[in-house]
Amino acid sequence: MTKVIDIKDQAQVEKINALACKTPYEVWLSTDTLMLDARSLLGLFALVGKRARVVAEDDVSPRQFEKLVEKMQ
Repeated sequence: MTKVIDIKDQAQVEKINALACKTPYEVWLSTDTLMLDARSLLGLFALVGKRARVVAEDDVSPRQFEKLVEKMQ
């Protein structure tokens, strides 16, 4: 399951990280060249100013995933 978001600033990175740490499933962010665990704050800073895909396993509820992505933006 994937959804594209634009990562604008440091505050959004911190918000994404906090939300990912609270989820009971793994959340990843990917670009064409990177795939990062959203729980890794340091790695996420490489995505500031870029468009990334939020990725979760297919067994995650689509409704839960949509809510998570909405909060990340």
